This record gives sequence, C-alpha cells and structure tokens, in this order.
Amino acid sequence: MVLVADAISPPIQLHTLLTGFRLGGGQDWSSDVALVLQVTAVTLYLTGVYRLRRRGRRWPVGRTVAFLSGVIVLFVALVSGLAAYDDTNFSAHVVQHLLLMMAGPPLLAMGAPLTLALQALPRRGQSRLARVLHSRPVGVATAPLVAATLYYSSMWVDMQSSFYPFSLRHPLAHDASHLVMFTLGCLFWWPVVGRDEMARRPHPAVRLAMIALGMPFESFLAIALMSVTSPVAPQHTLADTHNGGSIFWIGAMSVTAVAVLVAAAGWMRTDERDARRADRTDSEPDPDDAWAAAWRARTGSVPSFIETPARTPTP
Repeated sequence: MVLVADAISPPIQLHTLLTGFRLGGGQDWSSDVALVLQVTAVTLYLTGVYRLRRRGRRWPVGRTVAFLSGVIVLFVALVSGLAAYDDTNFSAHVVQHLLLMMAGPPLLAMGAPLTLALQALPRRGQSRLARVLHSRPVGVATAPLVAATLYYSSMWVDMQSSFYPFSLRHPLAHDASHLVMFTLGCLFWWPVVGRDEMARRPHPAVRLAMIALGMPFESFLAIALMSVTSPVAPQHTLADTHNGGSIFWIGAMSVTAVAVLVAAAGWMRTDERDARRADRTDSEPDPDDAWAAAWRARTGSVPSFIETPARTPTP
C-alpha cells in the first residue's frame, strides 16, 4: 500500500525499516529495555528446554519455533526500524499495534512457556508458579468476558479516542500503551490458542465465540478510521489515517480468520480426546465381570445366582 509522503506523515523508507534500529539509550531507552526482556525470555525458554533434555524428556520443536517466532515479532514491533515510525506515521503505528496484540501474543502462547516452566523449575518454583496461575486475579483477568472486553475496547481507545494524540505528546504514555496492548493481547490469546493447561480454560465453543464475536468490533473500527473526515491526530495526514484503517482491517481480519481455524481445530481435537476417553472407559472390565472371572479361576464355574442378565446368553 502506498503511503502519502509529506512533512506531517513521513513516508516509510525501506532503508529505515531494515537498518533504523531504536537502540543506544537516549529517548529510545524503552527499546533497549524491550530488547533486554526479549533476550532474557529466549534465554530462559531455551534453558528450560535444555533442562528437560538433560532429564531425558523431549520438548516439542513446534512449540519452541512458535515461541521464538513470537519474540521475533516483538523485536520487529519495538526495536526494528518499524518502531522508528510509530509516533510519526499512523500506518506504521497500526502495523505495530497488530504485531503487539494479534501476532506476538498468540505465537508466545502456542509456545507453552508456562508448561515448560512448570516442568523445568525446581519443586519450590513450580509450587509458586502454580499458585500464581491458580490465583483469583489471574482467573478474573483471563475470564472470557473480561479478557474479550478489555482486548477489543482497548483498540478503540488506542486509535479512536483522545488518548492517542495525547500519547504522541507524552513518550512515557506512548511506551505504556505498548505494554498495555501486549498484556491485554496475552490475556486474550492465552486461553484461546495457548498450549498451556489452565485452571479455568474456556470451553472450545467459548473460545471460538471470543474470536468470532470480535470481528464486528474490528470491522467497525476499521471502517470508522477509513471514513473519518479529519486526521486521527495532528501529527498525521487524513490519507495516512485512511491507510491505517485499511491496514488494520486487512490485518485484523486475516489474523482472526487464522485464529478461527486454529480454535476450530482445537475443538475437534478436544472432541476426539473425549471420544477416545469414553471408548477407554467403555472397554474397561466391569467390576462384576472381574469378580466373576476371579470366582471362575478358583472354582471352575460361576454360580447361576450371581450371573446378571447382561451376562446371560440370549437364547
């Protein structure tokens, strides 16, 4: 998509995207902090995988790839040259928003880092982490209604309220909005597509509804951005605002469509596991049958008074 090139919304240059990393302190200290946290997350994750391997336990490669991909997405959003445009070009801000809320969190969730931590940590660390995961605040924050409400409403606050131009004038508020977007994305996507076992994971139908029912909100927001008659902030042009709305619509619908497929596949896997569990239960020997077999082994026959109609041959 071609962006308008003018003094207010500067055009996005490929050279800046590839080489304009926001590192080195100064006003970009938040990018330095983000990079340190990303490197720390990767180190801890790979250390956990290594510990499991030393114990003779395999960790799925797909989960490792998903987690590392999520970290790379966060690097692109917060450290790469894309971040150099996040407060001057609205279209770049929208792409950053999509990466922080809709791409990074689900990839991290599919990496199952909490399950890895519970398996790799010492017993004391496992107990502490389990208490946190089963705590009431975590249960409330990841409840479907709460997580979905915060997730979808934050999109409107970030792009269709007075907070956005305010955040452009106050760098600390702008950086805080990145943290909030990422956190709300994690709270929403972790119970929806995550591979971690959760104490109160929603039913697959509820997870699918959390994604599908949000599509109108995302569409209305995109249409609103493409229909405004004035820029979303003085730092941007009207054309840039419209371009941002188009990018948001395409990106959000694409992510949502993939998420619906993933949630539906998870629902099917759950049904298959339930069916196999039911088959195993049906195939287990009846206690009465086991008692009769033991009696037969001792005496050579089963007295007629203990035979149930179910075991009596049909004439």
